[in-house]
Amino acid sequence: MTSRISTLFPALAIAGSIIAYSVPAPFAALGGWVVPLLVIIMFSMGLTLTAEDFKRVALRPVPVGLGVLLQFTIMPLAALAIGVALSLEPQLRAGLVLLGSCPGGTASNVIAYLARANVALSVTMTMVSSLAAVLLTPLITWALVGQSVPVAVGAMLASLAQIVLLPILAGVALNMFFRAQVIHIQPVLPYVATGAIVFIIAVIVALNHDDLALVGPAILAAIALHNLVGLVGGYAVPLLLKMDRTTCRTIAIEVGMQNSGLGVALALQYFSALAALPSALFSIWHNLTGALLAGWWSRRPVAGPPEQPHAPGDDSAVKEG
Repeated sequence: MTSRISTLFPALAIAGSIIAYSVPAPFAALGGWVVPLLVIIMFSMGLTLTAEDFKRVALRPVPVGLGVLLQFTIMPLAALAIGVALSLEPQLRAGLVLLGSCPGGTASNVIAYLARANVALSVTMTMVSSLAAVLLTPLITWALVGQSVPVAVGAMLASLAQIVLLPILAGVALNMFFRAQVIHIQPVLPYVATGAIVFIIAVIVALNHDDLALVGPAILAAIALHNLVGLVGGYAVPLLLKMDRTTCRTIAIEVGMQNSGLGVALALQYFSALAALPSALFSIWHNLTGALLAGWWSRRPVAGPPEQPHAPGDDSAVKEG
């Protein structure tokens, strides 16, 4: 199932984008669905987490801490540097920085599984960065672009608690107390997440229909560079610290793949539809590069078997896009 999702998602995202660009009005009218869909996705993620997932933080504090640290330093700083270097207009630059300040990517668990990386570590880093994002995402965004674009830190923090923290905790609680019932619906959760993020991307494309022709190659180059910096930096730093290559792969995937759905929702709520464009485009791009990287690494196993307790979607974290 994981391979089907990984294969289908980029194609579905591109198809949805083309349809929304061709017939924007119906999708643009559904802009209010973005946040509720993201809440459903985060709730689905919580439904696949157990107490054992939280225990992994204590078991592997160094790689988890390093991955989360790189997530909230490399990606937002790279976003700002790229936005300045390419002279992106303030709203696009703010959207790129907001994307860089979001937690770990939404398909990272699936990509880690396919790449023969450490799925348990990927799940744990995503969980920790998602919880840390409630505080760090608004603060980092404000610190980096607050001088040029107003950033409502308090309101954004409250939104993150409602969109990320509460749905995840509710899902975890339901999974803990009604596990016998929840386990039957877990196999369909990756499809729910995939469908939701494809729909979110289509809505953002529709809302930005008139602007897409104007932003052109600059924003596309910014997205590609941002993803590349995250993947390379996420691999190089743990390698320099002499961590094993399976861990390097896992951290690279986690750092290079952002929670673009969250970036879309926050940009729409606190900036503009134009500011949501980087996150929407990134959602397509990082899944394409992630799938290609997974294919490359899956044919090049490293010494020692990676920790693969289960495939995402079976009893692991499910995330959007």
